[in-house]
This record gives sequence, structure tokens and C-alpha cells, in this order.
Amino acid sequence: MKNWYKVFLIWFWSLFFGGILIISLSMWAIISGAWGYMPPFEELQNPKNTFASEIITSDNQSLGRYYRYENRVGVHYEDLSDTLVMALIATEDARFYNHTGVDFKSLFRAVLKLGRAGGGSTITQQLAKQLWSPRANNTLERAMQKPIEWIIATKLERLYSKDEILLMYLNQFDFLYNAVGIQSASQVYFSTTPKDLKIEEAAMLVGMCKNPSLYNPVRHPERARNRRNTVLSQMEKYGYIDKATCDSVSALPLTLHYRSVDHKQGSAPYFREYLRVMLTAKEPIESDYPSWNKQQYKIDRYQWDNNDLYGFCEKNRKADGSKYDIYQDGLKIYTTIDSRMQKYAEEAVDEHMRAQQVSFFKELKRKKNAPFSRSLTQEEVNGIMNRSMRQTDRYRVMKRAGIRQDSIIQSFYQPCEMQIFTYENGLIDTIMTPYDSIRWQKSYLRCGFMSMDPRTGHVKAYVGGPDFAQFQYDMATKGRRQVGSTVKPYLFTLAMDEGMWPCETFVYDSVTLIDANGNPWTPRDTHEKYQGDTVTLAWGLKESSNWMSAYLMSLFTPEQLVKIMQSFGIQGQLDPVVSLCLGPCEVSVEEMVDAYTTFANKGIRTEPLYVTRIEDNNGNIIGTFTPRTHEIISETTAYKMIYMLRQVIDHGTGVRVRYKYGITAPMGGKTGTTNNNSDGWFVCFTPSLVSGTWVGGEDRGIHFDNMAEGQGASMALPICAIYMKKIYADPELGYSQDEDFDIPVWFDPNEGCE
Repeated sequence: MKNWYKVFLIWFWSLFFGGILIISLSMWAIISGAWGYMPPFEELQNPKNTFASEIITSDNQSLGRYYRYENRVGVHYEDLSDTLVMALIATEDARFYNHTGVDFKSLFRAVLKLGRAGGGSTITQQLAKQLWSPRANNTLERAMQKPIEWIIATKLERLYSKDEILLMYLNQFDFLYNAVGIQSASQVYFSTTPKDLKIEEAAMLVGMCKNPSLYNPVRHPERARNRRNTVLSQMEKYGYIDKATCDSVSALPLTLHYRSVDHKQGSAPYFREYLRVMLTAKEPIESDYPSWNKQQYKIDRYQWDNNDLYGFCEKNRKADGSKYDIYQDGLKIYTTIDSRMQKYAEEAVDEHMRAQQVSFFKELKRKKNAPFSRSLTQEEVNGIMNRSMRQTDRYRVMKRAGIRQDSIIQSFYQPCEMQIFTYENGLIDTIMTPYDSIRWQKSYLRCGFMSMDPRTGHVKAYVGGPDFAQFQYDMATKGRRQVGSTVKPYLFTLAMDEGMWPCETFVYDSVTLIDANGNPWTPRDTHEKYQGDTVTLAWGLKESSNWMSAYLMSLFTPEQLVKIMQSFGIQGQLDPVVSLCLGPCEVSVEEMVDAYTTFANKGIRTEPLYVTRIEDNNGNIIGTFTPRTHEIISETTAYKMIYMLRQVIDHGTGVRVRYKYGITAPMGGKTGTTNNNSDGWFVCFTPSLVSGTWVGGEDRGIHFDNMAEGQGASMALPICAIYMKKIYADPELGYSQDEDFDIPVWFDPNEGCE
């Protein structure tokens, strides 16, 4: 008996102290990180959350986000609805406010009932799992992670308040579909904010926390609804809502306002991409630019040296000395874009481009080499198409794979399944050769549009093309096209600034100029019927007369015209040739709109401003931006130009604004059409807005062959007109057709001719 008792004591104390030793060693292994990753104290104090940067409009609407992996936007505790917090606690951790990270009562219950009564993990443990536990490959690995999470949870409870832990959990949770965090989830599933979630919406999102894939409301709506009702029952059980509320809300159908997150969708995609490139731009190095693109280096260098927004992430540093990262630092970028005006601009582009495309397709039916103009030879068409084939992903992939050139080209003529774009049905499935698909894509006209305040430089609306998903090349800022007659106001400004007046007369006749090579140059004109008549300079601009422009060009040198155009902000290549007066130079929509602010702003040009300030994730302002202004011409010259450019709208090539669209507001502007109708332009301005647009084909050989539909007044003007009509129809925007230019009473446009 004594021997048995002695053996028992030996085994008992051996197991007791052995158990303590094992527990101690296990605790040491966990705390030291030998068991698994144990975050250091500094990381517990500052968990490495990555947050998407948010783009915010001037009227405080979210325009979109930049993120690399997760579309997570952090919110503050006061931004959470009480219903959301109550639903989370009632469902996931009813004794949340009573434990210190680990709820042993729930844990023992879960063990005894083999998990049928819940997993036993507190919200704090779930947060620890989200932040520091890698995905387990099997049950054993998951069991090994649990003790680590217990330790982390107790540490988190010492470092943070309960409200902070709840907030971190909701900001961290992945609700699927790039909806990481409660802010993104509220917008993706219900198009609202966490503060404004209805009780049934909050319950559904909390229900997803158990298993987002299992209770996915998009794929499994009935399952998600049942889970939502379970959450509501839990809220009733713990006294957060009464039975009547629970029953009435549970009877509601599952109603989503789901919108997927895709950078190609949503409002202002061209602007968002332009802004992304600006913020992340590197310092330009001349040797990185090919010899044929040195002008772009000069443009980028100017931006780097003078524009604080250009390369913002490269130029600025965080407190730890690292660069800002728009994909994970949770910046808030406050832009000048007005969400309502952006919407009207996109609607105007869509309305006009759809109608324009119908007309263009009708003309293409009569063309052998559609979508190319009849003026192009077969050899020229083949050259364009061959270049386009070499620029495709198909060609590059096959080339890298070592496939022979003739086999690659042959593949472009083999029919295959593909999707093509249409305005009527979006992307449609069809069978077509890759070669024909290139022609189909080229048959769609492109456009660019911008609208800005001439006094502040605030860009209110920005559209780089008809459909970002299909035509991603930005024709608002990146693309440059010949400007045609929209260049003429610069020449007339040069004349006015040299002392001429709108009322000065000229015997209307052809003018021959001698170019730099000694060759005669005589521009064509469409107003021959007025030949021999005495006309004014104002009439010449109103009618967009080429002979009048040639006459003025004869009074100045091409170098003088280049200089004044550069002062107006034209940054592209400007060759000092006599034909420059008719606009063969390539300019962006942004530059044209920027330049025309000079007329509306009493001779002071205001550069476009896209962002007013940038805040970090804690709300600290890390960047402020103000407009750059340049005095270009005198106020008197500006008044002369306003007078003449108003004549263009009231009686000249821009008169459709009046008789077709019924806009009565005081407005100046200019149309532009290049050779063969390859480019259509219209730029207009009121005292408060300058807007400009370009419309044309991807290649200059793709255009209307008839002047009636190919001129700027037909191709481009309607976009600006439709946009302005929508602006004036919205009283909340504050724009009035009664607003007039601030021209002093002493100014008389006929003064210089008395």
C-alpha cells in the first residue's frame, strides 16, 4: 500500500511540475516568437494597416481610391452607427466589455460542445488573428495559432480601449469584392457610409463576419438574409432591440445597392488616372527620353520644378523619412472637381458621342477602306494598320515567344472568339479576325473635354475620352492634336496688344506669304464671295477667315507668334513658320483651356489646379496647393478680345450655341477645324467658366469626309453646349446666365477707329 502511494505521489508531482514546466516553456516559446510570430511592442502600438488613399471632390463626394491590394479606408469611431456596434457585440462577443481579451467562459463552452455553441474567440482575438496570424493549412496549424492569439489579445486590451479595438476590427475585416473595412463595405454593398447604415444593412454586414464567403450576399442572397436575421435575433436576445423591431426588420427582403470596385468604372476615371500619374511621377532625367521626344522632357521638367503636385510622393517624406505611398498610406486627396459638374460633363460627352458615332457609321458604309478617309491611299492604310498590329499585346506576346514574323501576321487574319465594344450593348461576344477588330476599334471617334474656373484655376470637370474601359488614352491632357482655327485668337491678341483695334478695316483679298525657304504660301479661304469688300478685324475672327489671319501674319514674324503662344501656356513643339497662324501645331485640350482663361480673367492666365490639399491618414495636412497665375496681356487687350470672341458666339462660327442650344449667357469662344476635318475643336468661356473640347479619330486619316459634319461646330461644339445647358439648369451650382463680363464703361471697341 505504501509503495503504491509513493508511486502515486511521484507520478502526481512529476505530472504537476512537468505540466507547469511545459506551460512555462510554451509561454516562453510564444512570447519569444519561437512558437510563431509574436509582434514586438512597437508593432502592437502601431499595427501595420494599409489604407487606400481616397480622392474627394470639392463638394465632398468620394471620387475613387488608389490601392495596391486592399480597398481599405479607415474611419473614426464616431463614424460608426450605434446599430452597427450593437450588432457586432451581440453576435460576435456578447461579454466584450467584461473580459480582458480572452473570454474563458465562452472558450470552455466551445470546447465542451465541440464548437457547436460558437468558436469562443473574442473580437480582440479575431483582431489579433486578422493582423498577425497567417492562413493555416490544416487544423493542427490553426490550433497552434490559438495560444499566440490569446497572448496578443491580452496585450491589445492593455494598449487600447474597447472602442479602439472595435474600430480596428471593423477597419480591418475583408468583406469581399475589394471591400476591405467597414467604410468600403458600406459603399460597395449599400452605397452609403457606416454612419448611415440601416439596422438591416448593419446586421447583414456583421453577419458576414462569421464567414464572408459562406454568407456572400451577392452569390448567396437567401443564406445571407438568414444570417442577417440571426444577427437581429442576437440583438433582441441581449436587449439591443425589442421583439417588434426584430420581427419587422427580419421580414424585410435582402436589398443591396451593390457596385463593384473597379478603377475603370465610376466617375472621372481619366482624371483619377491622370492624378495618379502626377502624384507618383519621378524626377525626369533627360537621358531617359528618346531623341524624338525631348520636348516631353522639357514639359515634364517644367512640371517637376514648378508644380508641387507633380511627383508629390517623391518630393515629400513621412516622419520616418520614407516616401508617401498613395496605395497604402490612406491619404485624403481633396480635388477641385465638382461631382455634379463632372457628371454633367460625362453625360454631355456620352450624349453627343453616341449621336456622332451613328452619323459616322453611316458615312463609313460608303467607304471602301472604312474607317479611313477616301483621301488615303491603300498603301497609307496598310502602313497605319501594320503599325497598329505591332502595338497590340497579341503581337508582342507572340514576338517574345519567338514565333516567326509571317506566322504572327497570318494569325491576325484568322477568325477567333473575342469581345468588341458597342455603344448600344457595351461589350458583345463575336467571332472576328484580330485585324478586323483593330479596324472596328479605330472606327470609334475619340474626344477630350475640360472645364475650369478662370479666376481660381479650379478644374471642375475632366473627361479624357468616350469610355475609359475601352479607350484609355487620355485626350484631355496626354493627347495632342492640331488645333486649327482655335489658334487664331493668339494671333489676334498679338495684333491687339500691338495697338490694333477690332474695328480696323482691311480690303478682303488673298494674301501670299514667303516661308523660311523662300517659297510662296497662299492659304485657301471659304469666303471668296467677300473678295474686294472692306471688312473689319472683328469680322475676320468671327468668320474664322484664313485670309485675315494671313494678313495679320504678314505684319508680324512667326517668332513673335510662337512667343505669345508660349506665354499663353502652349508647351508643345511650335515651329516658327508662317502657316502657324492656321493652327498646324499640336496642342492638348488642357493647354487650350488654360490659355483661354487669359481672356476671361482680364489678361491674367491661370494654370489649371487639380488638388487643393492632401491629408495623411490622421487628418494632418501634408500638402496645400494654390493656382499659379501669369500676366500675359493688358486689360484693354483682354477687353478687345472678349468683344471679338463674343461676336464668334453671337454671330459667327459658334452661333449654334445660341440658336440650337438656346444659351443666352454672355460667352466668348472659337471653333476650330483642321485639314480634311481630322480635328474638331471648340473652346468657350464665360466670366466664371472656361471649357474646351476636341473630337476626332484615333488616327488623322479617320474623319468625316463631309464638312457639314466634320467641322468643329458640328463635332466639338455640342459637347460644350450640352454641358453648359446642364450647368445653368442646376441652381445649386450657382452659375447664372445673367452673369456678365466685368468690362468698364469707358471701354469702347470702336475707339481706335474714330
